[in-house]
Amino acid sequence: MATLQIAANSNALAAPTAAAPAAPAAMSPLRMWAAVVGSTLGAFMAVLNIQIVNASLADIQGAIGAGTDDGGWISTSYLIAEIVVIPLSAWLARVFSLRNYLLTNAILFLIFSVACAFAANLQQMIILRAIQGFSGGVLIPMAFTIIITLLPKAKQPIGLALFALSATFAPAIGPTIGGYLTENWGWEHIFYVNLVPGALMVGLLWVSLDRAPMNLKLLAKGDWPGIITMAIGLAALQTVLEEGNKEDWFGSDFIVRLSVIAAVSLTLFLIIELKTANPLLNLRLLVRRNFGFGIVANFLLGIALYGSVFVLPIYLARIQGYNSEQIGMVLAWTGIPQLLLIPLVPQLMKRFDVRLLIIVGFALFAASNFMNVHMTGDYASDQLFWPNIVRAIGQALVFTPLSAIATAGIEQENAGSASALFNMMRNLGGAVGIASLQTFLSKREQFHSNILTHSVSIFEEATRDRIARLTGYFMSHGVSDQALASHKAVVAIALKIRKQANIMAFSDTFFLLGVALVVALLASLLLRKPGQLSGGGAH
Repeated sequence: MATLQIAANSNALAAPTAAAPAAPAAMSPLRMWAAVVGSTLGAFMAVLNIQIVNASLADIQGAIGAGTDDGGWISTSYLIAEIVVIPLSAWLARVFSLRNYLLTNAILFLIFSVACAFAANLQQMIILRAIQGFSGGVLIPMAFTIIITLLPKAKQPIGLALFALSATFAPAIGPTIGGYLTENWGWEHIFYVNLVPGALMVGLLWVSLDRAPMNLKLLAKGDWPGIITMAIGLAALQTVLEEGNKEDWFGSDFIVRLSVIAAVSLTLFLIIELKTANPLLNLRLLVRRNFGFGIVANFLLGIALYGSVFVLPIYLARIQGYNSEQIGMVLAWTGIPQLLLIPLVPQLMKRFDVRLLIIVGFALFAASNFMNVHMTGDYASDQLFWPNIVRAIGQALVFTPLSAIATAGIEQENAGSASALFNMMRNLGGAVGIASLQTFLSKREQFHSNILTHSVSIFEEATRDRIARLTGYFMSHGVSDQALASHKAVVAIALKIRKQANIMAFSDTFFLLGVALVVALLASLLLRKPGQLSGGGAH
């Protein structure tokens, strides 16, 4: 029972006390749950918008006249703004009051969501998406604040399980929703889809959160050197990760300059945060055993979570020729089981050691990737069904217990920093994962293509026989020139080699994702039982 109670009480991810809207005893249960549901709904929509737009990016690019290379900024601008605002949110909530800050950004998120549907060109879309990302990014850490400051200790795992729907279910179901809306209604509807749940979110927050005075004097006392260096560093780093593969990484002066800016700015940020009396983020939390290893596991979870959502649609489109809606239907099976299982996780936390749930979750998530390492040209939706189911179960089991045990022992005054670091590192892991997988996929395709090409020699009897048979096929199907038919035969063989090389590269990529999750599992093994901790969040 000691472990059970600690699991329930260890989710200390609140903003500092000054940002707390009210003591739990001052609110009725109905108002408390209205605030929790409203805030987690906002976090869900903020995360959903990343994947729902990515699923329709090609259609958006065509509609606003953006090129393939520049169109990536539609997503990049959102992600840069989101990752910059997450660490700032706890402090800004103290400045403007939680109610004012959260409601203002919730409304702005809806306004600029609709505005994106009316963007006439790429420049407008980038600006609108950046503002949408900045306001949407606020909703993610603030959902943690609402859960911890309003819910009684015994109910906090339930609130955190609701938040898990935004962290793991939203990325899985995003391509399904985006693909369906784009294929059947048009890309504009991926932005309109926020209106109904967004109106519900605003209504719930409006009636549930207590009014509190603003504290604008905190603006003058803010850690402005830390804020500026962090914003510049994270923005530059996110841009490097998003654009690096396209720009050939350090072969590009643009990427080199941004990398230097990111390295210098983030180094200065670390120095400032460790030396200032009132830092924006308390980075010393990272040396605490459970929080440090929890951050490592959470970072790797972000790599695998967003990386798998990135890789699988590319495979289905490139190898199987699926459209957006078909891809969405395949990925739906990574989301539906989570919707059913995540609400049960708090009950599992009562019956089992939370570390066991984390280990089983990471093991299943890793196994789902290892199940895809022997892909063939016929590996499509039917073959992906069970790996997706296993992945869904693993993801559902990991997030809530991991965040609970990682933040056990975090004092109330450090809870805002813990929330910011925990959410930021998962998002940063996703950015690192996608950037790394893009490059890895390209390099492995080249590697396998070179090997296969060398093995298909013109001096081999089998190769000459294959070219002869394909030449005959093309001449019997309308090609009268034998030289042209022979050329088409060689091209057909080259395309076959490239397709096989791509399939092998995707297999390697899934293996790499599995390895990352095994490392996360090993980090989880180093977590202590909550009962062994001491501090404000453990008894």
